[in-house]
Amino acid sequence: MPDPEATPLAMWHRLNSECSRDAPRMAELSLDPAAGLVRASCRLAIARSLADIVMILRETAREIAGSDGIAVVLREGDASFYAAEDAIEPLWRGRRFPLTTCISGRAMLDDETIVVPDIECDPRVPIALYRLTSMRSLVMVPIGSPEPVAALGAYWCASVIPDDGTVRRLEGLARHAAAALTRLRPDGP
Repeated sequence: MPDPEATPLAMWHRLNSECSRDAPRMAELSLDPAAGLVRASCRLAIARSLADIVMILRETAREIAGSDGIAVVLREGDASFYAAEDAIEPLWRGRRFPLTTCISGRAMLDDETIVVPDIECDPRVPIALYRLTSMRSLVMVPIGSPEPVAALGAYWCASVIPDDGTVRRLEGLARHAAAALTRLRPDGP
């Protein structure tokens, strides 16, 4: 017989209880990317709206990735809408781009994480838009599967190859965001 404490609902209740109880201690933790992912997952577990989810991603992803900027991108039909960002300079917040012409759209269409160590060397990157910024490397992670409804981008000002841990943390954050979005859908769990 399956352990009743191992059901998804029981685990969610336990996580929600732990997050509430440990909130003061968690706020005092150092800016450790792994600890940041735990804090973000706790906040996403109790998010009540799309606006909450976007805000949580905007407030936490940069710390989790150790990046110079992040963008939260929502899929709107055939377009990518840059809904929020936290970066050392303005990027594309409030703008829309066709899914087929931007890296966030490509990540959503292919349902695949994209790592670009040097934007100058990757034909999927709309280089003219990136040359207007200081961003030179990126990771773009789709949110939701098998049909992503959003993407999370992390950007660096230097040409870097993000380590596997950074990519896994961003993918983990995207999975928690997808679960929160699923929970909010009228036909969700």
